[in-house]
Amino acid sequence: MLAHLPILQVVLPLLAAPSCLIMRRPKLVWLFTLIVSSIAFLISVALLQQVMESGPISYELGGWEQPWGIEYRIDELSAFLLLIVSAVSTVVLLAAHTSIQAEIAEDSQMMFYVLYLLSLTGMLGIISTGDVFNVFVFLEISSLSAYALIAMGDGRRALWASYQYLIMGTIGATFILIAIGLMYQMTGTLNMEDLSRRLPDVAHTRTMYAAYVFFVVGVCLKMALFPLHLWLPNAYSYAPSIVTAFFAATSTKVALYLLIRFTFSVFDFSFSFSTLPLQPVFLVLGFLGIFVASTAAIYQKNLKHLFAYSSVAQIGYMIVGYSIATSAGLMATLLHLFNHSLMKSALFLALAAVMYRLSSVQLSCLQGMGRQMPLTMAAIVVGGASLIGVPLTIGFVSKWFLVMAAIENGLWPVAVLVLLGSLLAIVYVWRVVEVAYFMEPMPGKDPVKEAPWSILVPVWLLVAANVYFGVDTRLSVQIAQAAADSLFGVSP
Repeated sequence: MLAHLPILQVVLPLLAAPSCLIMRRPKLVWLFTLIVSSIAFLISVALLQQVMESGPISYELGGWEQPWGIEYRIDELSAFLLLIVSAVSTVVLLAAHTSIQAEIAEDSQMMFYVLYLLSLTGMLGIISTGDVFNVFVFLEISSLSAYALIAMGDGRRALWASYQYLIMGTIGATFILIAIGLMYQMTGTLNMEDLSRRLPDVAHTRTMYAAYVFFVVGVCLKMALFPLHLWLPNAYSYAPSIVTAFFAATSTKVALYLLIRFTFSVFDFSFSFSTLPLQPVFLVLGFLGIFVASTAAIYQKNLKHLFAYSSVAQIGYMIVGYSIATSAGLMATLLHLFNHSLMKSALFLALAAVMYRLSSVQLSCLQGMGRQMPLTMAAIVVGGASLIGVPLTIGFVSKWFLVMAAIENGLWPVAVLVLLGSLLAIVYVWRVVEVAYFMEPMPGKDPVKEAPWSILVPVWLLVAANVYFGVDTRLSVQIAQAAADSLFGVSP
């Protein structure tokens, strides 16, 4: 059984999705989905432990050897991402049954879990597969279910957000498919490892330059890298709160995984950063994302919009680390990828609690909520502190390693700009704190109860993780460093 864990990781949620249709009670479907996600999480833990101890795992579907057959390949990077996606999915699902009761009609709740499991399947498949065409297939499974999940939000704005995401996502997927077609035309193979051996012979052709550009643009659309981020704020804001909490922590991270995977494992690293002038391009786009999106977040009146723009800024930090083009910079990116997943899932799940009690996430509705919903507001404060990078939170750890990577490479202006970006985070987080703690409740408004424990428990599990991994960094740093070193070919 242990030998089949790579395929079980993907097949289990895929088969579970249509199985939800057999069940009639929403609570039973929720429990079934939670069990499936929990098993996927346990599998990811086992895979990570095996990879860290014994090295990469190669699983050949049907016994067909690569490159003729489809291979699933799990190394340090993919095992790390599998852990993040499955862990966030499981914790978010703990709150799903209570949260969606206030946002999704009962007759649509069963379909919600079907789509959720399909989206989870797509993300796990993208991370696990070693075949570039399978990447596209799983990308479409994840994306199509994501469009439908976003459309399940309340009102026409959710439909418009879903449609906007569909258009942008389809363009991105088309670009990726064109890139895959061009790579296959030049090499005759779709296996990533086989591609990495054959691409150097044709790397300096116009076809391969075009393939790489198509791929990078397509992935950056999916990743919502500035200025290709316009779909993200509305998608996060008008989707059901549980969907937002899940996607904010996973979807853009999976797209970043693809960028890293193709840069280091498929195309040669020197091709990406020496032959093509991507390093300065990504560095500029990363900082533009940090400052433009952070500034936009300051002026938002909807909390989901505010933290959605913050996500665009945080993607900028990850791209800055990636563009430093050293093992230390990539390690900082992977560490921030992990930490940001914990930050945003905690924040958006706390907003699910706000939505459950107030039926709104407008900033003005939070007046005086620091006293009426103390646990929910405290969770938002801790998550906001992580975004800023306050010591003893995971955000501080991420920015510390990012600044150190910049300084080690002699990029002092980069280190200074990273610190300045944190000052903008202070402004928009303080706006939330000021309204919740320093303003009186709106006159004539009935007192509000604290959120139910079924939402608060998973929220505070994530908040505790924000603090724990900010104090004890051994596990997250060790895995991120191992993944970065393996991609750069550094021996342990």
